[in-house]
Amino acid sequence: MSREFPAQPPELLNKGDFMQTEQLTNLICNAIYNKKGTDIVVLDVSHLTSVAERFIIASGRSAAQVKALCDEVGKKTKEAEVAVLREEGYREGRWIAMDFGFIVVHLFNAETREFYHLEKLWTDGANQIPFEPEKTPAKTVVRKRKSAKAE
Repeated sequence: MSREFPAQPPELLNKGDFMQTEQLTNLICNAIYNKKGTDIVVLDVSHLTSVAERFIIASGRSAAQVKALCDEVGKKTKEAEVAVLREEGYREGRWIAMDFGFIVVHLFNAETREFYHLEKLWTDGANQIPFEPEKTPAKTVVRKRKSAKAE
């Protein structure tokens, strides 16, 4: 069963300027990475299909984690005012596809990803785009010194 979202033409997906493919790719990949998603692969498929410009493929360790990855991507894209046009597979949590129009996100559990092996189907040898997670600054811990008691 899919979760339905109102259809919107691409020009209405964002307020103001349309979010660039690179920006949205980074936003989605970092959302997956920060929720402990693994094996994040970004493929430029614009020359292979008219369905999308990019596929983002990632894995979770369980159905619950795959759903959590989907929820996090949905949360972060909503905060950026980007609409998910369609989402499939959420109920089962084995393979969730999220369609953003020009980017399609595929979230798998390990067994399903290995079975379908989308990377093999859509890779032409030169279209994998490296993903580097954003470096977030470490939180500074401030500790108060114990004051010496006056004698």
